[in-house]
Amino acid sequence: MLTHIANGDSRLSFWPRVREFAVPPPMIETSTARRSVGDWAGACAAAGVDVDLDVRSLARSHGEDIAAQLRADLRQLAPDLLRWHMPRVAPDGLLRPGLTIALAKYAATGPGGGSPVHLVARTAPAWADAGQRISLALWGGSRHGSRFEYAGASRHPHPHPHPRFRLDLHRHLWDARRTDELRIRSGADGPAGLGGFGGRARSGGSGGSGGSGGSGGACRLDGPPADGTPVLDPALWGAVPPGHRCALDRWAPEAAILLRAEGRATGAVTVRLGARARPALELVGGPDGLGPPTLRLATGPPDAGIPAPLVLPDAATWVLPDLDLLRTGSIEAGRLHPLVASALVPDHVPPGSARPPDRPGRPRLVECRGEQHRIGLVDGVLAPLDHDPAEIRREELLVALTGTPLPCLQVIDDAHRRPECLEGVRERLDHGDIAGALAVVEQLLGPEAVLREGALRDELEAAAQQRITYGLYRSELTGPGPGRLYPGPSRPRDLRSHPRHTQVR
Repeated sequence: MLTHIANGDSRLSFWPRVREFAVPPPMIETSTARRSVGDWAGACAAAGVDVDLDVRSLARSHGEDIAAQLRADLRQLAPDLLRWHMPRVAPDGLLRPGLTIALAKYAATGPGGGSPVHLVARTAPAWADAGQRISLALWGGSRHGSRFEYAGASRHPHPHPHPRFRLDLHRHLWDARRTDELRIRSGADGPAGLGGFGGRARSGGSGGSGGSGGSGGACRLDGPPADGTPVLDPALWGAVPPGHRCALDRWAPEAAILLRAEGRATGAVTVRLGARARPALELVGGPDGLGPPTLRLATGPPDAGIPAPLVLPDAATWVLPDLDLLRTGSIEAGRLHPLVASALVPDHVPPGSARPPDRPGRPRLVECRGEQHRIGLVDGVLAPLDHDPAEIRREELLVALTGTPLPCLQVIDDAHRRPECLEGVRERLDHGDIAGALAVVEQLLGPEAVLREGALRDELEAAAQQRITYGLYRSELTGPGPGRLYPGPSRPRDLRSHPRHTQVR
């Protein structure tokens, strides 16, 4: 086991890197500017979100009322905030692959009839997750598909919404109209000893976005009951296994929200804390109808005819990572998403959006033949500044004949092949920040540089190849296995690698 994981909190070392590279400030600024003028499609494009839905088609099939609700939600959708709160997996903090998350639910009233329509966000499967892009689509409510599926849904491993990763009950994590609820629903207003930590310090956590709770005393449709906030049974404090950073003080209000969304006043819920830790809980009313509802451990198996337990959403199970990082001093409020910072730290003054233009770095000093020489950008290319062109040509010829180059040329060659910023470039490429990675490379080597063989060039080529794979996945031209070109669940017999031709007997 790595030393920094064995001797420290992996959660605290995991999330700061995610917050630094996963949603870069230029993406937030551009997406916010587009959203502020009503260009929700442009905001999605700036945040790396592919729009795979047709509002007009929805209006024709399910009525203009549902289409109007969808348009209103799309105008207030903050795709950069959605990306900020999307579930992630260790150790690199990448988006959880192959996931479908429900963002909103609309009751079907038109000629399409029957099942509701969900606004969903999808992540690509692991083999095609280049660019860490998210797809925005509609799901018609059938586990076997719908005409509202986007072009690549037939290849998606889980096209229906996941009950554990749902954000339709946590609109404050993506809806710009509801971001002020984050402070209450994350438990930030709780006591210093609680506030989402479950009353005791617990290490570890989940790869998803945590934090939740009721919407305070507000009587929203998805808020806690107005006549008595649900409370937690004290026995639950010792029932959670150690090594989990749970939002125990928010479980009871969140269970009430979940049950009310399904039309139940009380009932059973399941909390997924790990592969072997899934306690079953039940929300019951107060004795003789007095007192607030109580969330307690289930006393036995559910009776026949009782609805199956619901899964408490992951966003309601764990402590909000940003709140965790703020309380431990692992991150400053200025490094958070502006909407998150304004909710968690109300007195925080956001910095101005205007940034000074990027300037090439200063010339670097190199110890060369007992003297201090400089290397810097000349005509857009990194070059030695204290050697004349004739000397450089002679040295390059010497290198071609397997000679030892000048120290200045050695530093330039190392910068092309394995620069000091390679780790930062790799992190940006992994999280889909292609523009940020290229900006770092251009600032170091110049915009006209031609990359040489080495680790840097390999990383950029691998990223480009993965983007091609993602494009083929989106166009349904390839699959996870080698040589698979047809995207459907099955292929015609005459197109299989070993076709079985029928014989007339």
